[in-house]
Amino acid sequence: MDFIKELEQLNINASKEMENKFEIYYNRLIEVNSYMNLTAITEREEVYIKHFLDSLFITKAIDITKPFSLCDVGSGAGFPSIPLAIVTNNANVTIIDALNKRINFINDLAQKLNLDNVNAIHARAEDYAKEKREDFDYVTARAVARLNVLVELCLPLVKVGGLFIAMKTQDEDELNEAKNAISILGGKIENIISFNLPNDYGKRSIIIIKKIKNTPSKYPRGFSKIKERPL
Repeated sequence: MDFIKELEQLNINASKEMENKFEIYYNRLIEVNSYMNLTAITEREEVYIKHFLDSLFITKAIDITKPFSLCDVGSGAGFPSIPLAIVTNNANVTIIDALNKRINFINDLAQKLNLDNVNAIHARAEDYAKEKREDFDYVTARAVARLNVLVELCLPLVKVGGLFIAMKTQDEDELNEAKNAISILGGKIENIISFNLPNDYGKRSIIIIKKIKNTPSKYPRGFSKIKERPL
């Protein structure tokens, strides 16, 4: 796979500096993964396709030529937000994760990559929404939980007029079961972008939910309630 050519297909013109940053990212991910569980995917081509390239398909939903704020919920090892921050200086990225050791990894990585547009915070989404309610142009989550749970965690953080972007494997049932929650929380399904990763690495979907009205103040509930009784 020619990673740079794949980026060109996404209208991303990768500089040598960007190439070097992805190389540093890969090496650091593998190094830290040897003693801290960050990813089950470690083979070079798989990381570049299943993590880096897959993350950057989010540019099909975001205009990266204009300044924007983005919150990445449950980012894990930094996907999709770190690859996005590498390819554009227009992103003001906040990453939240409930596991502090992952946040430490991401902050250390951002420093090594000279990404001054990234801030990683140890927080749960349902708590962070009280502090930064309806504050972001975009909120994203990638393979964190089922969609009917994710929307309650993420939509409260999205500005009215902004987008929640869920990056999922294809699952029509998951989308159907989330429609009630999306409506209650002030969203509507704007678009679904489906694509195939190169080299038969699988099908993916980007579910784009537009925030059309304010989320009722009683949401999000505590995580145990969200999980036990999704909307």
